[in-house]
Amino acid sequence: MTEPTASAPHAAEPANARKRYVVGIKDLPLSCPLPEMALWNSHPRVYLPIEAERECKCPYCGAEFVLEE
Repeated sequence: MTEPTASAPHAAEPANARKRYVVGIKDLPLSCPLPEMALWNSHPRVYLPIEAERECKCPYCGAEFVLEE
């Protein structure tokens, strides 16, 4: 089963509901929490430098992001 991309249409998901997110070029610049997450119970928005390594981890919640082309 493939994981949904960050921009897949779905209802607002609670922030940090999953621990691994697959994002695409269209999702750059990448920030956590993602725009479709419900922000009321999350941490401050932080921009993540995913372009160089293609993977990164949020320093607040530990969510892992993978850049897929």
